[in-house]
Parts: sequence; C-alpha cells; structure tokens
Amino acid sequence: MHDIQDIRTHPDEVRQALARRGIEPPIETLLSLDTDRRALLAQVEQLKAERNRVSKDIGQMKDAGDREVRIREMRAIGQHIEVLDAGVQEKENALSELLRGLPNLPDADVPDGPDETHNLVLQTVGELPRFDFEPRPHWDLGPALGILDFERGVRITGSRFYVLSGAGARLQRALIAWMLDLHIRQGYLEKYTPFMVRQETLFAAGQLPKFRDNLYHDAEEDLWMVPTAEVPLTGLHMDEILDGGTLPRRYTAYTPCFRREKMSAGRDVRGIKRGHQFDKVEMYVFCAPQDSEPELERMRAHAEQTCAELGFAYRVKQLCAGDLGFSARKTYDVEVWAPGCNEWLEVSSVSNCGAFQARRANARYRPELGSKPQYVHTLNGSGLGLPRTLIAVLENYQQADGSVIVPPVLRPWMGGIDRIAPEGD
Repeated sequence: MHDIQDIRTHPDEVRQALARRGIEPPIETLLSLDTDRRALLAQVEQLKAERNRVSKDIGQMKDAGDREVRIREMRAIGQHIEVLDAGVQEKENALSELLRGLPNLPDADVPDGPDETHNLVLQTVGELPRFDFEPRPHWDLGPALGILDFERGVRITGSRFYVLSGAGARLQRALIAWMLDLHIRQGYLEKYTPFMVRQETLFAAGQLPKFRDNLYHDAEEDLWMVPTAEVPLTGLHMDEILDGGTLPRRYTAYTPCFRREKMSAGRDVRGIKRGHQFDKVEMYVFCAPQDSEPELERMRAHAEQTCAELGFAYRVKQLCAGDLGFSARKTYDVEVWAPGCNEWLEVSSVSNCGAFQARRANARYRPELGSKPQYVHTLNGSGLGLPRTLIAVLENYQQADGSVIVPPVLRPWMGGIDRIAPEGD
C-alpha cells in the first residue's frame, strides 16, 4: 500500500512509475480527496479546541442564564463536529479504497515492457538433457507408472484435480521435506502456519481486494484458504514493532495452496501444470530497508541452489514492469526445463516487496532503542513450487524403459526407492 504523503510530495514520479505497469493512476482524485480530508480535519480540530476552551469557561460562570446559553452553543458545535467527523471518515474511506487498488511501484532497474514477452533472460545454467529416445510428457509417464491418476481425481472432486499414488505420493512428500531441510540449512526458520486466514491477513499480503475472485472463501466462518504460504508468513508480524537487532528474520514454510485458476484451452491445460490445489515451500524475509536488495539476491541464489541440487537445467529471468505481481517492486523468475512438455516451467518467483506489504500489515521495527518505528521490507520466494518441480523430476529423470530414476538428494526420504518402475517391472 502507498503512503499518501509520498503521492502528495512526488505525484509525477508515482504517475510515471505506475505508467510503466500500464496503469493510469487517479492521482488528481487522490490528491483532491486528501486535500478535502485535511481541510475537514483542520476544521474539526479547531472546533474541538474551541469546545475545550469554552467548557473550561462554563465551569467558572456564575450566571445560570449565560451558562445555559454557552451549553446550547457547545451542543451545536458538538453536532457540527459529528457532521464533520462523518465527512472525514467518508473521505478517508474513499481515499483508502483507491490506495488499496494501486500496485507497488517498480524499481528503477526493472526493465520496461508491457507483458511477459519483454522479460529478460539473465542466465541459463546447465545443459538441456539429451535422450536417445523420445522423452514422454508427465501426463503419459505418470499414469504408465501407476503413480498419477487423473480419472479418480476428477471423480472425487472435478476438473483439474488428480491423485498421486505410491512412489508418486512419496516423491511429492520427499520434495517437500528435502526443500524444507535445505532452507533450514540456508538459514531459514521453519514455520508451520494455518492453512486458513482472516481477511485482514490476505489484505496485508496484497491478495485482497484485487484477487478476491481467485480465492476460496468459507463464508460461515469468514476464513479464506491460503493461496500461498506467503500470506500467513506476512501475517506473522502484523501490528508488531520488531527489535531492529533481530532483523533480518528469515522464515520457510510448507502449505497446500488453493486458487481458482481461470483456464482456457491451451498448453497449460493438459497434465498437472495448473490446478486449483497444489503444494509449495516458501521462503520469506523481514528485513531493514537497506538490506532488502542484498536479501533478494540471497534468496534468488537459494532458489537456484534448489534447482541445481536437483540436477535441473534452469534459467533466471527478470520480470519487466508490466509483468510484475501486484505487491512486488522487483522479481526474478526461476524456470526449469521439462523435456517431455518441451518447455520451460516456472518453479520459483522471488520478489522484493519493499515496504508495500509491511504498510498494509503495519509491520514495523525500531532501528535503535527509543527510535521512531519504521516499516520493515518484506521479500518472498518459492523454494520450490509443486507440482511443476515434480513434473521436472519425472521428465528429466525418465529412462528408455519407462522408469524414472529418483534424484540422489531425494533418496533419504524415499524409503530405499531409487527407481520408480512401471507396474509389473
């Protein structure tokens, strides 16, 4: 969320920054509402000061008639204050509604561009795998191995759901456990968070109000299923003032994720690349403002390490201004090669949100004892997201006989399974 004072002080800079996202912000409306709100506030404060002064005088009046006249005048002033307070609240609500809908400002070093076609490939690491046979996509591999069942997923719930079985379910669990342990070694503190959150928590993370239609909501309890662990991790320090000496705070968490995917016919429909339910391990950082850029590069390196230790060829892209997420001011995407799908799959998106989420969450810190609280900066990154990481394992480690070799780093969680073979082998 933006500070209206920043818009008041630098309206042209804000307008130009949001124009890079393809957005024409209502700057004039915002400034007009802010001006009216402050003018009403000034009147309210003036009247309240007058009421306080006269109240003291009334207590010292000896003439009952004069005192009654002044009391009636104060009642009229009180009614006027109530009207003005209502006007202030109306202006504040309108101002807040507009500010809530504005995305973060892109960093100066974010490349220009209207959409994903203008994202920059910064580096490609590793060689694409070569096969002496035609590599199969996961939607053929999984059912042939007896580990991926689309029909029963649809029967149980509906379109875009599936069932993992046996070694497939264990492989999914191994990926989650291995990634959590890796992030702990990288310096993150594991958190087990709720899978349902309050509306305020989603607002803090920037998911509401913009993405309301993509979220699952329990109307009776007014709780929302998490779309990513980023949301409850953002909420960990809502309305808190942290000791600056405890920063940065680095967290990791696993959650299932629930999103209403608006899918049309095309390449993302087949298989398990997109679904309404998926698993993800998240990295999250609260830090001082001067540390957020180094923390972003650190988190990016950790996402890359996850891909490298799994033996994937991967590439890193920097998103252009028009493709940034709502809360992000700078983002790297990490993509792995899936030879069966014959495409790059995004498995991690690492973002610096600056103070945008912290302002919505009212998450602050004191740089020094007794100093004025400041907003922390927040960062988040997938480490990695499933099922696309699972897709990459199946398709990169497939063999000519239809089996899949389990990556060495995952074998401690596989109960002695180092090769997933077709049923009957």
